[in-house]
Amino acid sequence: MKSLLRSFLYTLLMLFLISLISFGAIHAAPNSFMGGELNPNMTPETIAQLKAIYGLDKPLLLQYRDWTANLAHLNFGISFVSGEQVSTVVQDRLPVTLWMNSIALLLTFVVSLWLGIRAALRYETSADRIITQLSLISFAMPSYYLALILMMSLSVMLGWFPINGLHSLEPPSGIGYYLDMLWHLCLPIFVMVFIGVGSLVLYIRSLTLEILKSDYIYFARARGIRESIVIRRYILPNLLPPVITILGLSLPGLIGGSVILESIFGIEGMGQLFYLSAMSRDYPVILGILMMSAFLTLIGNQIADAILLKLNPFVKR
Repeated sequence: MKSLLRSFLYTLLMLFLISLISFGAIHAAPNSFMGGELNPNMTPETIAQLKAIYGLDKPLLLQYRDWTANLAHLNFGISFVSGEQVSTVVQDRLPVTLWMNSIALLLTFVVSLWLGIRAALRYETSADRIITQLSLISFAMPSYYLALILMMSLSVMLGWFPINGLHSLEPPSGIGYYLDMLWHLCLPIFVMVFIGVGSLVLYIRSLTLEILKSDYIYFARARGIRESIVIRRYILPNLLPPVITILGLSLPGLIGGSVILESIFGIEGMGQLFYLSAMSRDYPVILGILMMSAFLTLIGNQIADAILLKLNPFVKR
């Protein structure tokens, strides 16, 4: 009970500090939606009226107080650009981003586990060298560069995949609608997986090599236990704690982890929304997405700690 209360208070404290820093940083940025820099046609009278409507004519501390009070009721404010509730704007774009990033995150960890363990088990062989070189290429490859290469080769030249968007001009109905969406998401998901596995494969390979030096691995092999059983009973249980920790820290990427790719592929998701909001200085939307990402980060840490405690009861919280 004390541990849950301590975690809850820690989450509240961190959310308060993140909200304070984010609010101050956003309002300290040059130019603003209400300042006339982005729209020279706005008259001073119009700017004054808009500031009064959105409460921007108040001192900064009062603005922060009102904003946090609305956050407590899950009210993220009204978008400057669309005039709609931020929650409504986010609700329209959140599902596709969650699906795309969730699939990419799951594939990244599954592929990384398989390649990392295989490279360690085949240490200093051709398989190990090929996996290591591919991981280094993945680690060094910019996502936008790979996306443009795939678009030019597979979409423009060969016509195998659509260039951008989520649906064809005439999307089919029923299950074909979702298959059409998945077809449009193949390239961005592939780019996310290829870019994400690089560092993770090298990390898992390094951890597995250390595990393979343990005495219980030598004893298991000396007893003639098959490699598949060694992986399942001895390697994976020791790999899970650090991998789960990384998985918990990756949860914020479910919302804002595809900003560049959504802009390149023309996918109307949270990443593109964040980019457009930053360009137009749409403060309520920017702060809303930042707070959602911060909340996911904190919750991800708590979930990872709970799973680690379940896997190893001797871990102290």
